[in-house]
Amino acid sequence: MKEPRTDGRTGAGRTPRTDVPAGTGQTPRTDGRTGRRGRGRAPQPYTRLTHPLVRDARDEPFRRAGWDEALDRVARELARARGAFGMFSCARATNEMNYVAQKFARVVMGTNNVDSCNRTCHAPSVAGLSAAFGSGGGTSSYEEIEHTDVILMWGSNARFAHPIFFQHVLKGIRGGARMYAVDPRRTSTAEWAESWLGLDVGTDIPLAHAIGREIIHAGLVNEAFVARATSGFEEYRALVEPWTLSLAQKVTGVPARAIRELAHAYARAERAQLCWTLGITEHHNGTDNVRALINLSLLTGHVGRYGAGLQPLRGQNNVQGGGDMGAIPNRLPGFQDILDPVAREKFESAWGAPVEPHYGLNLTEMFEAMEEGTLRAVYCIGENPAQSEADSEQALRRLRALDFLVVQDIFLTLTAEQAHVVLPATAGWAETEGTTTNSERRVQRVRRAVVPPGEAREDIDILCDLAARLGHQWKYADAEAVWNELRSLSPDHHGMTYARLEEHQGIQWPCPSPDRLEPGFLHGRLWESDPGLRGRRAPFGIVRHDPPVDLTDDAYPIRLTTGRRLDSYNTGVQSGGFASPLRRGEYIELSPEDAERYGVVVGERVQVASRRGAVVAPVWVDPALRPGLAFMTMHFPDEVDTNQLTIEANCPIAGTAEFKASAIRIDKLPVATVVR
Repeated sequence: MKEPRTDGRTGAGRTPRTDVPAGTGQTPRTDGRTGRRGRGRAPQPYTRLTHPLVRDARDEPFRRAGWDEALDRVARELARARGAFGMFSCARATNEMNYVAQKFARVVMGTNNVDSCNRTCHAPSVAGLSAAFGSGGGTSSYEEIEHTDVILMWGSNARFAHPIFFQHVLKGIRGGARMYAVDPRRTSTAEWAESWLGLDVGTDIPLAHAIGREIIHAGLVNEAFVARATSGFEEYRALVEPWTLSLAQKVTGVPARAIRELAHAYARAERAQLCWTLGITEHHNGTDNVRALINLSLLTGHVGRYGAGLQPLRGQNNVQGGGDMGAIPNRLPGFQDILDPVAREKFESAWGAPVEPHYGLNLTEMFEAMEEGTLRAVYCIGENPAQSEADSEQALRRLRALDFLVVQDIFLTLTAEQAHVVLPATAGWAETEGTTTNSERRVQRVRRAVVPPGEAREDIDILCDLAARLGHQWKYADAEAVWNELRSLSPDHHGMTYARLEEHQGIQWPCPSPDRLEPGFLHGRLWESDPGLRGRRAPFGIVRHDPPVDLTDDAYPIRLTTGRRLDSYNTGVQSGGFASPLRRGEYIELSPEDAERYGVVVGERVQVASRRGAVVAPVWVDPALRPGLAFMTMHFPDEVDTNQLTIEANCPIAGTAEFKASAIRIDKLPVATVVR
């Protein structure tokens, strides 16, 4: 049964609202500058870095330097930092750059302390999928969602956060697929859904368990698939048995009838796709959330077949590729385990250097090591953790305490402003040759279209020049040479020559052979007559409900959840430094009931406070929000630094913080200020 709407809209397929209020936030500047008022800083331009910058101490101003001076300085500092070094690689740069970056960390610096923003968003997806299936990629291709019967969109406003993928979703819906949206907010994506299940933040596991229990009790389990392809079913059955529809309704806030409808639709479908993103992963138990969703696919056999699978939707162009290339602390390129002596020996032979036989620190652990004083130098490429980390004031303080920070980027971000040396790089799109890998594991070519400005150099060239100064002569004629080295070491990429990537306009991994292409979906072996004899069975995840860490109470009665909007990008560095009719600035979205309760109007500035900090933001009233729930983004941290509010409560398996569940309060300012 379709859930009744309270906003006067009915039916799926209507033209969705934009979710972007007009006339609020900051008036776009026309001088190329942004209103960078965060932390009391004066407005500064987001202009491209065109030459190296150096300074002897952080309290001194930057001065322009030549490349030799800058790289000599970095080499001296890094030579002293062995044993206390970490590297942040870039999810927007090419596969080839990420491969060379992780090689630099492991060979030149002798450490596995290398990570990227995958830790901030989808590390729980990688961990959960790897635990179930042995590899951390989404199991299906985009095309398949056009030919499925049911689409379960869980914790994802895909229309705004993944607009290209959402075009495939719309084709599926127009072809007859039914979509169910599970999200605390009735988002723009939910406008296209058969039913919207508005659960309370942090209750995804109870909802998933109730769906699983209903499937079991209704006799809708794919028993043949469960028997031959999975393990741990009886333990899973016992786990979900207490989660009746009535209990789930009480805990999640979702009506029992809606849970039952979804369970039956998903289980009865011939083919179903389950998609999720940060609404599932950015929790202190994000990996458990992912495992709870995977359990539903195992219960019904919706994996390992065309049109039936699991899709973790990536937010940046090469989050998948960064992990594939080994820019993570526990895997070598091609997701080969560092603890595997055979894998290590292969890489050591190719690289002519030992690989440390233990896992390194992930990004979260590196920040903790900064606090402890055991990590003293960081090389940051293309990331802005000073503004993207939870509890950003704490992250900034830790970065400022480092003995040495080098940032390689295209803009002077807040992170770069804390550095001792800043190196100007080329943009990963339009100025660089190489490849990237998207959410469906498709590797595609990137081609240089414009000449980079000033003295900006390609990331690979910078890293190789620096490696030479530290005693390692890497001779790569071009990006293709880097790719060919990667192909020789990663079976999943072995058959992907540049020529084949051009010919097929991209190829999905695995592609072990240069003579054929594998199916676009993964884990077809689960449907073999006895996969247990030919490979590992997929285990059910035994995960339990664990509410958000930052509890609401009388002092902090509002639950803040965060996410993306269509008009801007991450910390705003690439989408905020120019005049545009789309640039609306940051605001806090409140329900009509909460706006009335606090006596605030659209555009009025209020103080938003958590147990970690406070910001001032204009109000927008959104009927898509229920009472007690507020929404913000991290797109404009120089105007409203939302991550001053979020909590550094991390998933113990993946290290991802609980960006989606902070407790806040709203305080009226002494004199109301309304933004027109």
